[in-house]
Amino acid sequence: MFDLSGKVAIVTGGAQGVGGGISRVLAQGGAKVLISDIDIDMARYTADQISKDSGIVECIKTDVTSYDDLRRMVEVAMGHWGQLDILVNNAYAAAEGQQGGALEVTEDRWESDIRALVTSVYAGSKYAIPLMMEAGGGSIVNISSVHGFLVAKKALTYETGKAAVIAMTKQMAVDYGPNAIRVNAICPGHIVTERIMENVWKNNPSGLKFFEDQYPVRRTGIPEDIGNAAAFLCSDEASFITGHALPVDGGLTIQLQENFGVQQVHYYMDNLDTQMPYKR
Repeated sequence: MFDLSGKVAIVTGGAQGVGGGISRVLAQGGAKVLISDIDIDMARYTADQISKDSGIVECIKTDVTSYDDLRRMVEVAMGHWGQLDILVNNAYAAAEGQQGGALEVTEDRWESDIRALVTSVYAGSKYAIPLMMEAGGGSIVNISSVHGFLVAKKALTYETGKAAVIAMTKQMAVDYGPNAIRVNAICPGHIVTERIMENVWKNNPSGLKFFEDQYPVRRTGIPEDIGNAAAFLCSDEASFITGHALPVDGGLTIQLQENFGVQQVHYYMDNLDTQMPYKR
């Protein structure tokens, strides 16, 4: 467990899934956590669970496609605790826009997905960085994906957005390193969140087993895997790490797969519920 005592953190999309895992782990490390999520009921539920474990937590309803909401989010963190040390830009759930190439994705879908995937990271960081400067430094962690490195077919907006997050991470690290603000990205592999387990894998255990077998560690991820990586990157132990895009993927991106395996993975991907944000 990394010591985050005395630090104040915001986690966008922090109510459940990957964001929920990050919120829980940061709180366990001693950070005061503001859960920022469009699902305020789930945010309150997660906040209650963290409080029962002696964590210090607040929550706020936030639409990360709204500049006003993101500005208010950082103001609320300051109002509660008077400082901001950590921002985790995690939120994104517009799953249906992941389907389609350049000929299928509509102009409106392109605009809305890129706003959710990329503009939200820019805006959240824009409003947080001045407060981190006042605190003498800080850490921003942007949640990208292995899809920021390796692309899947018919997923134009998602792949483009996650690759852009990696480039933005590196650029902000260059700009704000002199201000003692470190900016890193995490690139998860397939993370089995509560929702994905219920809607995708619960009734398809053989599919999940096949998916797990594509990973060198022979398992897929859980939200706390990403939470642990975020806690490390936000800790003093990572003080010499910035501008890095860290794959947390069980080794998925380091290997070449046999053609049969790749074809089967594409089969499972193509047959998942297209309304589910399965890509992380």
